[in-house]
Amino acid sequence: MRTREAVLPDAERIHQLISNYSGDGTLLPRSFAEICENVRDFIVLEDAGSVVGCGALHLYGLHLAEIRSITVEPGHQGSGGGKRLVRALLLQAKKHAVTCICLFTRKPEFFAQLGFGIAQREDLPDKIYKDCCVCPRFHCCDEVAMVRGDLPKFAILPEPPEWLVKLQA
Repeated sequence: MRTREAVLPDAERIHQLISNYSGDGTLLPRSFAEICENVRDFIVLEDAGSVVGCGALHLYGLHLAEIRSITVEPGHQGSGGGKRLVRALLLQAKKHAVTCICLFTRKPEFFAQLGFGIAQREDLPDKIYKDCCVCPRFHCCDEVAMVRGDLPKFAILPEPPEWLVKLQA
């Protein structure tokens, strides 16, 4: 197995992989158009020339990036593919000089093995105000926030919309 940067022809397979795990809420659904628009964020995992996994690195700024949409098809799980994907995404973050990488997961043990520690959601306002506030599980999220690197000391996104502040109160 090996990882490589995704290219546009991989978008359909990436969409299939993510869709396999978005119905049960494991991953957030991503439209095919959204994947095409953001295909440069993705790394794919190949085995014998076939794409069997994917993951993405979403950049918020030098202070923060998020690892998201990590998935490996069932027949290839347990063979180190997920770790290969995360390591490749960490290299991308290093290339971009990002100081903190975050992720949200229901499998914190897996990511702890890769150097991530548990964080508070409030410490990641760029992530929360951009993505979480539109998630259907915003008020009943069961995912664990994790980070690797220094927590951001600032946010680049503007203050949350007033309707969101009222919802959080």
